[in-house]
Amino acid sequence: MDDVAAWQRLVDGLYPESSAASWDNVGLQVGDPAWPVDRVMVTLDVTSAVIEEAAAVEGTLVLAHHPLLFRPLASLTPDTASGRTALAAAAARVAVLAVHSNLDIAIDGAGTSQPVADVLGLVDRRPLTTEPATTSYKLVTFVPTAHVDAVIDAMAAAGAGTIGDYERCAFRLDGIGTFTPGAGTNPHTGTIGEVNNEPEWRVEMVVPAGAIGDVVRAMRSAHPYEEVAWDLYPLAALPRSGLGIVGRLTTAMPLRAVANLLREDLPSPHLRVAGERDRLVHRVAVVGGAGDSLVGAAMAAGVDLYVTGDLRHHVTLDALELGLALIDAGHHGTEHAAMAAWRDRLEAAAHGHGLSAPLVVSSAPTDPWSA
Repeated sequence: MDDVAAWQRLVDGLYPESSAASWDNVGLQVGDPAWPVDRVMVTLDVTSAVIEEAAAVEGTLVLAHHPLLFRPLASLTPDTASGRTALAAAAARVAVLAVHSNLDIAIDGAGTSQPVADVLGLVDRRPLTTEPATTSYKLVTFVPTAHVDAVIDAMAAAGAGTIGDYERCAFRLDGIGTFTPGAGTNPHTGTIGEVNNEPEWRVEMVVPAGAIGDVVRAMRSAHPYEEVAWDLYPLAALPRSGLGIVGRLTTAMPLRAVANLLREDLPSPHLRVAGERDRLVHRVAVVGGAGDSLVGAAMAAGVDLYVTGDLRHHVTLDALELGLALIDAGHHGTEHAAMAAWRDRLEAAAHGHGLSAPLVVSSAPTDPWSA
């Protein structure tokens, strides 16, 4: 049976908590890792309506993009919206797991900027900003032959060895370990004071940064040696993630046409446009959610248009003065469409990890604005 802990491991493998921004608050926010999971509900926001919808089916885990508990609470009471909602979730045994900036930076087809880029048909895409890719490590240890599978199993159960949709991934190479047990030791094999040569296997497994402690403890527990030799290496990789998307339209079109496309197909009925409506747009930068802090990055990328949400008055005025057109398609409008793609990615990964709980997208409306 699925449980919250199993879904935590799956989600962290796809969107590592260690890749979230330092200001963010992600991970399990309400619930017990041991709670069973019979359904997973994906949502942009966590509101009382979302919790009520989740509670209608026992064993529902809520996977939320926006954290329910974002800022530290002085107390957990019904006096605040987040406190009231968290208490309702706990009372209904609805677990809440947040995946925020670690989802924003994904560019694998399930990042929050992807739907806007898809609606516009952007080509030649790249991240607007790239993120450091050292979010995982390789742990190497040396194990006597008879215990290799037990050590690999223990490390895998603690979170090591997940590469994409594959689990228990490990490399092993046979060799000879040599050591001399000292006085007062209790060697698994060999004689105190004598050189011992032991057939061993070098075992290598990847480990997410957030699971290092658990994996090391599991390795030590399963390993037969009194003193375990092991190494930990940070893994560098080409950047594969970043905030936002930069691309170009296949055919240049007027700003008004771009706005109409987003208004109808995203959809974003309440979007705002800043710039000459007849201006031709070739290159576009997109950031789902609140993106006015990245206006400078958009201008540095040499785009004609920047599409995001929550644009402030003076930030927009300054950008216009510097020649950048802008569309504020709303925080909800630019991110809500990503929830279906996120659900699909999670469902495909869940099947590969033996998780059976069905995934749905919440039907509770969370856009606070109306015409």
